Amino acid sequence: MQVSLLLFLVCPLIGVFAGGGFYSLKYMEREVEKRMQKDIELIARAIRGPLEYALEHGRSGSLGQTVTSVFHFGEVYGAYVYDKEGKRIASSGDRDLMVAHDKFDELASEGARKGTYKGSGERQVYSYFVPLADSVGRNIGLLQLVRERNDFHAYIQRVRNQILGVMILILFPLLGVVVYGHHRVIGRHLGRLVESMAHIEGGAHDHRPVPSGPRELRQLAEGMKTMLDSIERVGLEIELKRKEQERLERQLHQSQKMAAIGQLAAGVAHELGTPLSVISGKAQRMLRKEDLPTHVVKVFHETRDAVQRMERIVRQLLDFGRDNQLRLRPVAIDDMVECVVAQISDEVHAQSIQLTIRGSRPAPVHCFDRVRMEQALVNLLRNAFHATGSGGKVRVGWFDDGRYLGLFVADNGSGIPKKQYTKVFEPFYTTKMVGKGTGLGLAIAQAAASDHGGRIEVAESELGGALFTILFGKGENTMRTPDPSTLVLVSPKGDG
Repeated sequence: MQVSLLLFLVCPLIGVFAGGGFYSLKYMEREVEKRMQKDIELIARAIRGPLEYALEHGRSGSLGQTVTSVFHFGEVYGAYVYDKEGKRIASSGDRDLMVAHDKFDELASEGARKGTYKGSGERQVYSYFVPLADSVGRNIGLLQLVRERNDFHAYIQRVRNQILGVMILILFPLLGVVVYGHHRVIGRHLGRLVESMAHIEGGAHDHRPVPSGPRELRQLAEGMKTMLDSIERVGLEIELKRKEQERLERQLHQSQKMAAIGQLAAGVAHELGTPLSVISGKAQRMLRKEDLPTHVVKVFHETRDAVQRMERIVRQLLDFGRDNQLRLRPVAIDDMVECVVAQISDEVHAQSIQLTIRGSRPAPVHCFDRVRMEQALVNLLRNAFHATGSGGKVRVGWFDDGRYLGLFVADNGSGIPKKQYTKVFEPFYTTKMVGKGTGLGLAIAQAAASDHGGRIEVAESELGGALFTILFGKGENTMRTPDPSTLVLVSPKGDG
């Protein structure tokens, strides 16, 4: 910008000054030249009368004195008087400047005053010719006055040099003023904007330029701030939309996968239901015979146990694949949890599980499809029993902190690796040994929670094993896993 200012501001100004000075000098030169010619003309008028009188009456002495008196004016370098034949009859000054004889007739015959230049190179003179006449108006001679042109040319040259010196003296301060003024008023503020853009380019996207300097530069900085804020806002919106789109795509993919698995599960369960019923019925009829050997009775009992296990799997498959509408009604949480504990009390005693219930009293009331939620809790508890084994510790309970309502099941088993947190709810995924689990229990529990508008989270339990929490948001805040240690301990029968 400094170079542009110098090229398009300072240089044009210098050109204007130079052009103005040049034409001013030309005008001065013409005026000085006119003034010189006017002075010669005035001198000629002053001596013309005496010269005509002396020339008409033949007074050569008076003629010479008059010609010599011209030099008292200090403006004339030569004075020459010619008679009507062109012969010089009086002169004073350089003889080389006299008029040539062949030019005399031309100048005298014109009968008028005339000025002309003569010479070449540095010897440039101005000659002024005045015809001389007698008392009756007849041409009797010619007067020539001469002055060198170099006198006023030297004066003009001195003026030119002085103006050039003044322009040079003005030029350098002007350049300094322009450069300093540019830096002070514009340059440093533009430099700050450039530094801000460099910071932003380097990755400091939260950096914003500070408005400073003239109004236009402040407006530019404010515009940059507004633009960067808009870009950041649009970027955040795009990122949020992208994440939302990815979430919806994952949800759609999961829904499609679950729907396909559900259809497959329902079909398999339907096809297996009748054969399993036939096998169980025939095994039961054979056990009614009294004369069967002991080892055969054992085989039929094992057959019935296997069929019963397969029937449970079929029921789980049907539950997983069934698209049931929720039958919501107000349910007391403590009553629902105690009912679930009663359903699995046989398993608790059989495996010597230390099962405790935790929750505040009075317990909250929430709208559930009770059958679906009890099924989800049963699956979570059985999953905990399998994880702890005989003599394990399991806790089940609820909480309501004003923002979230939740149900949880915790155990002291081996826990679940964090890298498997996202996989444990997938259908048919299990960490149990073959024959110990189907991988549908957690998937069914998650489906029940999702149908109720909630979700299941898995984390590490304070008992050392896994903690499964079913969360139902009561506001717009993000759901979080509660700390079960802060809840009130209640026995399964509600007496402590």
